[in-house]
Amino acid sequence: MDYEDSLDRALTETPEMSDAVDRFQVPDPEVRSEGNVTVYENFAGTHDRLNRTQEHLLKFFQSELGTSASIDDRGRARFTGDFKHSRVADALEEYVETFVTCSECGSPDTRLVEERGATVLKCDACGALSSVSEL
Repeated sequence: MDYEDSLDRALTETPEMSDAVDRFQVPDPEVRSEGNVTVYENFAGTHDRLNRTQEHLLKFFQSELGTSASIDDRGRARFTGDFKHSRVADALEEYVETFVTCSECGSPDTRLVEERGATVLKCDACGALSSVSEL
């Protein structure tokens, strides 16, 4: 097999880059009111899927929603106040855009790391480092 044949074979067998991004599905937040508290039922599954700590995600929601929050014994987030699904979903989308997806290649394969005293988003796919705001 010559070089051209090997190259053609490699190109046909290599998956498209968009497939890598499409495999990442952010869970839709399941929220419901419970008195004057909004309960985020699948919060544990969400922070697991995003590969972020529950503390970091909860702190972001507290800031975005302007309320206090806690994690109950079942791993659900409980926000003080009545918040509609759309508001929680918008906040989650903002979190993913800011703290999960790479600004260079769009990959969700990232992690938050400390670099010289600052938190940065490091992409495991392309190696890019992006600054992120502190919470």
